[in-house]
Amino acid sequence: MKKTISRRGFMEATAATSLAFQFLPSRVFGANERVHVAGIGVGGKGRGEINDAAREGAEIVALCDVDDVRAAETFKKFPKAKRYKDFRVMLEKEKGIDAVTVSTPDHTHAVAGVMAMRMGKHCYCQKPLTHSIHEARLMTQVAREQGVVTQMGNQAHAGEPIRRAVELIQAGIIGEVSEVHVWTNRPVWPQGIDRPTGEHPVPNTLDWDLFLGPAPWRPYHPDYAPFKWRGFWDFGTGALGDMACHIMDMPYWALELGAPDTVEAWQEGMTSESAPTASRVTYQFPKRGQHPPVKLVWYDGKKDGNQHYPPAEVIQGEDISKYGAVLVGSKGTLFFNRGNTNWLIKANGVMASTTDIPKHIPRVKNEDKEWLDAILAGKPDQPLSNFARSGPFTEVVLLGNLAIRLGKKIQWDSQNLRATNAPEADALIQRTYRKGWEL
Repeated sequence: MKKTISRRGFMEATAATSLAFQFLPSRVFGANERVHVAGIGVGGKGRGEINDAAREGAEIVALCDVDDVRAAETFKKFPKAKRYKDFRVMLEKEKGIDAVTVSTPDHTHAVAGVMAMRMGKHCYCQKPLTHSIHEARLMTQVAREQGVVTQMGNQAHAGEPIRRAVELIQAGIIGEVSEVHVWTNRPVWPQGIDRPTGEHPVPNTLDWDLFLGPAPWRPYHPDYAPFKWRGFWDFGTGALGDMACHIMDMPYWALELGAPDTVEAWQEGMTSESAPTASRVTYQFPKRGQHPPVKLVWYDGKKDGNQHYPPAEVIQGEDISKYGAVLVGSKGTLFFNRGNTNWLIKANGVMASTTDIPKHIPRVKNEDKEWLDAILAGKPDQPLSNFARSGPFTEVVLLGNLAIRLGKKIQWDSQNLRATNAPEADALIQRTYRKGWEL
């Protein structure tokens, strides 16, 4: 396995440089200046991200996408922006870029993000932050070394529902939490499938080699793109990678969970090419200070033909949605849906009024404005889903996929990015890259 970056080594290596770089963005902005943003991946989710950045005051100066059809609407909306297919070329040529949004398939997040940050560009990257665990550690390191402003695109992190729920839980509204259950209705794309066969011509509007990027070469097939890449291990991270950065976010933040000691998984339908049709992942987090250990269980897909939800004793007869979370505490249970402001708390006894608990987390309009405002102010710590926070969180999320793919309980050494009981995990923790795409 290639050399990885330990937490201790990361802190020692960056202690001196972080002070020097922390408040030095790529340029200092005047009162009326706009952030010059380039989009890497501007179809689908990337289209929305570029539109949002422009709405919040950014100037869109360059656009990059490997698929002319998917990018056409964005190209039309921003006719003055320079157009590219290869983000490496764009970053080398366009010296006036201040910041990038990265909305590509998961397997190119880190390659694009690391290159941009090393060139001093601020970076907004869609979730999951990276395709591999090692990449998440590297993105965290490079962001800190370069002093750039970062944000992961788990959008609800900036919203009132999550921020208020975090305040309530940290204030002890349901007591000490020892158990968490989170679920999603994903996947809504094919999973549990084999590699497509047959010969298909590459559309002349798609650069297939650039789509593959760092992934091993394979022939084009329409079953990969657009969108359906999510279920393939070489390109995506399955239902867990797609949605856990949203749904696990609140409990992970509220409980300050850090890294787990062990992770184990049940799955069905997985193939060597593709994520499973259903999975259940159990993370065991150790005691943190005075707070007890926490068991967190993730559910996705369909089991026995039905949506794979937590058991009835956890749900307690409540009306559950397509995704949500239940936190079980010593004083009560909190039922949470990240899109709702009215969550349900069931108390075991007398409970403090939520109105008596003060608000202490900053409120923002949305995650795009939080990021852009921080760039203008030169404050890398201001966005609350910055890579120093979302990088370690992504490591935890992707550990679930590691347990799924290995089919065994993992004893996890977070400091050294090692599954101590599974040396075969090394190749999945830190993947190899095609020539020309190395990190």
